[in-house]
Amino acid sequence: MSMNVVTLLYLVASVCFIQALKGLSHPTTSIRGNIFGMVGMTIAVLTTAAMIVQLAGSARGLGWVLLGLVVGGGYGAWRAKTVEMTQMPELVAFFHSMIGLAAVFIAIAAVIEPWAFGITPPPVAAAVGINTPVGAYVVDGVLRHGIPTGNRLELFLGAAIGAITFSGSVIAFGKLSGKYKFRLFQGAPVQFKGQHMLNLVLGLLTIGLGLVYMATESWTAFFLMLALAFVMGVLIIIPIGGADMPVVVSMLNSYSGWAAAGIGFSLNNAMLIVAGSLVGSSGAILSYIMCKAMNRSFFNVILGGFGGEAATGGGGAQEQRPVKSGSADDAAFVLGNAETVVIVPGYGLAVARAQHAVKELAQKLTDKGVTVKYAIHPVAGRMPGHMNVLLAEAEVPYDQVFEMEDINGEFGQADVAIILGANDVVNPAAHTKGSPIYGMPILEAYKAKTVIVNKRSMAAGYAGLDNELFYMDKTMMVFGDAKKVVEDMGKAIE
Repeated sequence: MSMNVVTLLYLVASVCFIQALKGLSHPTTSIRGNIFGMVGMTIAVLTTAAMIVQLAGSARGLGWVLLGLVVGGGYGAWRAKTVEMTQMPELVAFFHSMIGLAAVFIAIAAVIEPWAFGITPPPVAAAVGINTPVGAYVVDGVLRHGIPTGNRLELFLGAAIGAITFSGSVIAFGKLSGKYKFRLFQGAPVQFKGQHMLNLVLGLLTIGLGLVYMATESWTAFFLMLALAFVMGVLIIIPIGGADMPVVVSMLNSYSGWAAAGIGFSLNNAMLIVAGSLVGSSGAILSYIMCKAMNRSFFNVILGGFGGEAATGGGGAQEQRPVKSGSADDAAFVLGNAETVVIVPGYGLAVARAQHAVKELAQKLTDKGVTVKYAIHPVAGRMPGHMNVLLAEAEVPYDQVFEMEDINGEFGQADVAIILGANDVVNPAAHTKGSPIYGMPILEAYKAKTVIVNKRSMAAGYAGLDNELFYMDKTMMVFGDAKKVVEDMGKAIE
């Protein structure tokens, strides 16, 4: 297979990836986008496998590739089949960590044996009495060619970004999962005096060692740089509070793309360059959108110096304040007499797996002539798009689902806003100066004529802040598991 054919196939795969991103930009075209992505990846994998066979002269090397595909692909298929909606964000963090680690392993292999990747000519026996060519050196009678400076830069950047992505994603996985007692994996930020100065020093040392490797091709400098990058990944993520984890997931997605692109340049692989650049740029754009949605500084996100204060607000006294509570029957009576209802889904809805029950409730209200809409905050849940996927799984009509900027103007005319397991994204404290989330755009559910809030308890949300919406005269609290409460509402409406 000629390189022209390889280039053409990689180009087709790249076009598929671009179409995949375009398709994934809207729920109505997401299935088509996924199909394009799978087709593009299939073309890229098969083309690469064919190149391995051709370059190796046999299918022996392909066996290891197939083993990796079977193990990795089998695990990925199993996880995709069994993962719960509540575990989706941590699964994404895990995938990001694997991309980063893959970039690190490829970089290490390329540094140790650059000729195996076509970066340098293969080593040969050094001829006696022949001058050593420029950029080459002799070790134990073997002539080896040095890695070009440009490739060293690419390997340094790809390895460093990959290492930061891996260790940072591991911490993000722990914070999102919340199952581990180790403090670094807790949702609350881990902060200490001089933390940012330490990050700065480690960052400068990492860059310095990378430059030393570029200048001298020293393995010692490369591996020390790599070790510091792993440490930096941990230190960048641990000061970030749980409320900001959706931005972290998006940021790490971008990092993993740039790591892959850096390695692609080193290997002169156009497919890796294009795919990595697409992931990196789209992840960066998504991170910027998330930052705007949470009123965060984009540069602080990149440096890992944000989010601590938002997770320290704690609302320790909320249990002692009186609230107006009601039953599912009470809520059903209010909903049944409304003309317009806006449903605000949150993480509690995902935990209870109540999306199908909500769809049935909405259908019963629609049958009674009630206009039902869904309001989605960009960071509702634990990752961007979490609630969109949740509703799509229940086959909620796309024309009923509205983003924050499209629905906020309608809350003032809505008869009822029903909040299911959401907290921080509807907290009016975002409009109060001095609040840790001041300036964060929220769904303005408090403007509705009546507000129904379903929660298990009065515990604070992921940001650790009390919510004044729960104490308003217009608000009715309905405590209990979201699925059971919604099912009881549906039965009462019948």
